[in-house]
Amino acid sequence: MSQVEKSIEVQVSLRVAYTQWTRYEEYPHFLEHVETVTQVNDFVTHWKTNDEGLTREFDVEITEQIPDARVALTAVGEPHWAAVVTFEQVDEAATKVTLRLQYSPQGFTEKIGDRLGLVKRRVLGDLKNFKQYVESPGAAPGF
Repeated sequence: MSQVEKSIEVQVSLRVAYTQWTRYEEYPHFLEHVETVTQVNDFVTHWKTNDEGLTREFDVEITEQIPDARVALTAVGEPHWAAVVTFEQVDEAATKVTLRLQYSPQGFTEKIGDRLGLVKRRVLGDLKNFKQYVESPGAAPGF
């Protein structure tokens, strides 16, 4: 099992950062290789990903959701991964978002990619994409 932890500061309030992260169907806007996320019920989402031509569909269970503080997600079956995202208020207009990911690389290609740090770079890239997305005009309707 491998682990990655990365953080980024976004220039939006804690409430906006948390609310935008928990709009699961918006993930394709900032998570690389995620094509669709569909909310199945309050605790399950269905994901479709495409990574270098490898298409996968799987369910993800929302195992914990503490408003304005923390979200935990676990893939059901394969691929094997779990993530925890925490939100810390820096000031009224800034929030620190931290993503902790545990995953089991499958197959030769994923294991080599893991050793080369590709997952770490992707996590940081996804956080940068989230920053750009959440800070863009019109990203947070109703706030």
